Amino acid sequence: MIYLDAGTTYSKIISDERLHEKSFLVAENGGKHYYILPSGIIKSENIIPDRSCGHMSNADENEIIALAQGAKKNKEICFAEEATVLDLGSRDAKWIKFRKGKFHDMDWNTSCASSTGATVEMLLKFYDVRPEELAFDREKFAVTCGIFGMEKIMDSISSGAKPAEAISKFVHGIAFNAWNFCKKPDKIYLSGGFCENKCFVDSLRYYCDVELLGRFVLCEGLIK
Repeated sequence: MIYLDAGTTYSKIISDERLHEKSFLVAENGGKHYYILPSGIIKSENIIPDRSCGHMSNADENEIIALAQGAKKNKEICFAEEATVLDLGSRDAKWIKFRKGKFHDMDWNTSCASSTGATVEMLLKFYDVRPEELAFDREKFAVTCGIFGMEKIMDSISSGAKPAEAISKFVHGIAFNAWNFCKKPDKIYLSGGFCENKCFVDSLRYYCDVELLGRFVLCEGLIK
């Protein structure tokens, strides 16, 4: 069985067997193999999933449902208290809230680049900045729009700021937006690629407690 969460930039796969692209294997657990690979490889390698979700596949599961189902399986989440699970990736942001283990609320932003990772990836490439060069800054840019956010970065750099410093303030703005988007919870269980962005995680922790769930929550939600 192959379970695929096909993201815009990267895809996550859980498979019962090893796939051809062994170089993308990131973990093995309980007889299952966990892969993170560029989404373009899915078609070029003709990887056909048994169940899937995500923008880059003919999905047979809604992403918010996959997030909820994956969260319910995660032992890191304390369902005895109110639990907000946020999935923040390259293209969209979605969250679901549980209250005493039962669904309570949710939202899904599929169109605003100010809430997603694609803008950050483009900025890092454009200014030749490595992700590890970003660091939490108490100052943030008010990122109401990805385009206006990039304008603030360019103005800041033109005024003498280092690119890494300007992008860090932009990332802080994204974190602040994400917390507001989730209705300002005391704690967020974070899923998706931003789990690996220390600047973002430290910025989000400025507003609430953060527990990292990694990048396979939706993929786990596909397994029945």
